[in-house]
Amino acid sequence: MVNKVAYVAVLMCMVVAAPHAEAAITCGQVVSSLSPCIAYLKSSGGAVPAPCCNGVKSLNNAAKTTPDRQTACKCIKSAAGGISGINYGLASSLPAKCG
Repeated sequence: MVNKVAYVAVLMCMVVAAPHAEAAITCGQVVSSLSPCIAYLKSSGGAVPAPCCNGVKSLNNAAKTTPDRQTACKCIKSAAGGISGINYGLASSLPAKCG
């Protein structure tokens, strides 16, 4: 009986102390990271500017958890909706082109 009570107490402590899965990344960070890409994404292609690739890599490093990646995705969709003339083919190729 004592073992069961101790087990339940330890289990409850683990649940209470477990970190909550919340996004640590903000839309401000996402926009700031990717804003150097806007001119490129509105162009007909060519070489990806270094500041754009730096932003893509920075965002990838910052968004490691699933909640962070989900937040980044929502922010990208929202921001892209407010910018006309984006070439989504170029946008989808950015991760590969930037390594």
